[in-house]
Amino acid sequence: MKQLTLKKAQQKVDEWIDSHGVRYFNELTNMAILTEEVGEVARIVSRKYGEQSFKKKEKDKNLSDELADVLFVVICLANQTGIDLTTAFEKNMEKKTKRDKTRHKTNKKLISSNKDKPV
Repeated sequence: MKQLTLKKAQQKVDEWIDSHGVRYFNELTNMAILTEEVGEVARIVSRKYGEQSFKKKEKDKNLSDELADVLFVVICLANQTGIDLTTAFEKNMEKKTKRDKTRHKTNKKLISSNKDKPV
């Protein structure tokens, strides 16, 4: 099975917009949609992993589906603003690696809480 790359995902979203949509929503609308989708992810996480409980109508919500919705909108924003997500992601990982080379491994808060977690 061929793996989906970020480049291919960007192409697939663009093709989907061309065949199923009229055009991309404008950037401001997509930003609002992204915020809404992230809110849906937060709701599921707070209920599944946090202290809140699901409401009856929320039982069918699927975290993987909501995360995919977030990814779709992020890709839309990247496509319409001319950002190559592969290049952006690679640069971002380089930045994080350089900046945080030892930061997390020396964070006493992380090290002490890690001892309490089962392996």
